[in-house]
Amino acid sequence: MRFPHVPSRRSVLSLAVAAAALHVAPGALAAGPTLLNVSYDVARELYKEINPAFIKQWKGQTGEDVSVNQSHGGSSKQARAVIDGLEADVVTMNQSSDIDAIASRGKLIPADWAKRLPDNSAPTTSTTVILVRKGNPKGIKDWTDLAKQGVSVVIPNPKITGNGRYTYVAAWGALMKGGATPAQARETVQKIFGNVPVFDGGGRAATTTFAQRNIGDALCTFESEINLIKAEFGDNFDVVYPKWSILAENPVALIDKVVDKKGTRKQAEAYLKFLWSDEAQEIAAKHQIRPRSAKILAKYAKDFPKVNTFTIDEAFGGWTKAQKEHFDDGAIYDQILAAIKK
Repeated sequence: MRFPHVPSRRSVLSLAVAAAALHVAPGALAAGPTLLNVSYDVARELYKEINPAFIKQWKGQTGEDVSVNQSHGGSSKQARAVIDGLEADVVTMNQSSDIDAIASRGKLIPADWAKRLPDNSAPTTSTTVILVRKGNPKGIKDWTDLAKQGVSVVIPNPKITGNGRYTYVAAWGALMKGGATPAQARETVQKIFGNVPVFDGGGRAATTTFAQRNIGDALCTFESEINLIKAEFGDNFDVVYPKWSILAENPVALIDKVVDKKGTRKQAEAYLKFLWSDEAQEIAAKHQIRPRSAKILAKYAKDFPKVNTFTIDEAFGGWTKAQKEHFDDGAIYDQILAAIKK
């Protein structure tokens, strides 16, 4: 995947899309600095609750009014928008490769950004699961079932969404865990993606396709989406936890060049540190996002079934290597799509 250094027509469009996705948090009209958090698509509801909690805490600690605006979209589209000039004080993504791109292509943050906060700068985690129609009429139990003929599966576009990439690596890595060779894993993943009727541009759009438009027998998405989908669209679905899935870490980073230009470094640093507070970890758990705090994770244990997970480092040698080998232009994913279209 290429991130252009010079803004192009596409770059300008990505900025416009990101700007259109802005959500203004309560208190946004108050006097004082305003932070912009550029985030991935399915984190909207989480930060709608995180932001006022931080605003209240900051006001109590400092007496200063601060406001937080949100921008949401496919994670790589969001990263590209930041590289192209969208002035994010912080980014809160669902995979490190998008923040690495902001460092390497945009030169907006240091290469070692992940070392600046605990847990490799990822305050929460999730995992990829399979949502099926009530009663699971197609009998889907694991990734291989999504490759069967006659099964339609909704997955957002892996080229521009972390949600889609996580599904791809979850399936591939799980097959390898089950003893498949790389060639066998590729063949099965190709069949899975051959069963995708439409590649949406974000996790939320994929949810709408599956739950509202009633397209597909299964939806691959983050565990954190399940309760939200059921709350919005009714209890018409069952959740399938595959035998193996990927550990999805949700990294965050301060955008140094922006906060130093705006003079918002102390507020932005406090905002990110707040994500590790008990209050923020509780909010994450309530949104079915797995907190890093062992104490709070134990408190909500009934909401988080034990899952066999592997990391991207373990299965692919890290996101940088996975991006180059699988998702860059002309890499394995593009080859798979070309084979499907034949």
